[in-house]
Amino acid sequence: MQALLVVIDPAARRVDGEAVRVARDVLGAGARVKITIPEDTAELEHTFAHRGPKRPVLVGDDTALRRVVELLWRRGELGEAGLAVVPVGEGPRLRLVRSLGVPPSPVRAARAALGDVERRLDLLVDDGGGVALGTLRVRPTAAALLARRGVRVSTDGGGEAGLRGAFTAVDEAPDDGVVEVRVHGQRVRARQVRVRGGAFRYGVGGGVRGPVPERTWTVHPAAWTLRMPA
Repeated sequence: MQALLVVIDPAARRVDGEAVRVARDVLGAGARVKITIPEDTAELEHTFAHRGPKRPVLVGDDTALRRVVELLWRRGELGEAGLAVVPVGEGPRLRLVRSLGVPPSPVRAARAALGDVERRLDLLVDDGGGVALGTLRVRPTAAALLARRGVRVSTDGGGEAGLRGAFTAVDEAPDDGVVEVRVHGQRVRARQVRVRGGAFRYGVGGGVRGPVPERTWTVHPAAWTLRMPA
């Protein structure tokens, strides 16, 4: 019988404790499970530092998934982790998980976590080690526009374009080795995106990072796996 490390996001228990209980029951019926409910980043890091050969299963929402994926990436363990997700959370906070093909039902998702069917997925990583899952957005601040006459965007080492409106990078097909970049109403598929100029902030999911003067994002093809229904 396989061994699983079941990481339950504390927010999932607050939002839908019954769904969490169901997921635990299904997983416990098909595998040896160790349950952990890390309350902060330090506890989460400790959990994965002592994971051993157990395959990780996350019970939580998009924010929890981004946190776990980034941690495993930084540890150099993401590619072989064989991560599974049981989505539990409010509807708007599960858009990413559902877009990746994870079943919305906790029962179906938990059963998929017990299986061996895996989907290889790309990962968009910045030059600071941060992970961008889902949609990446950049809006220049007024100060940046005045100081540098606009943030500059380049793709795959090509020419730069000034940013007057929003810049968006969307990984709509997260297994094709490229990301779709949208700027000035144009769409370009690229493996690398560089943004520079002034000080800008950028949004990933529901969070905002920065300000930074420059940032480069690179697509890492087939960088991680997600266990899916057969």
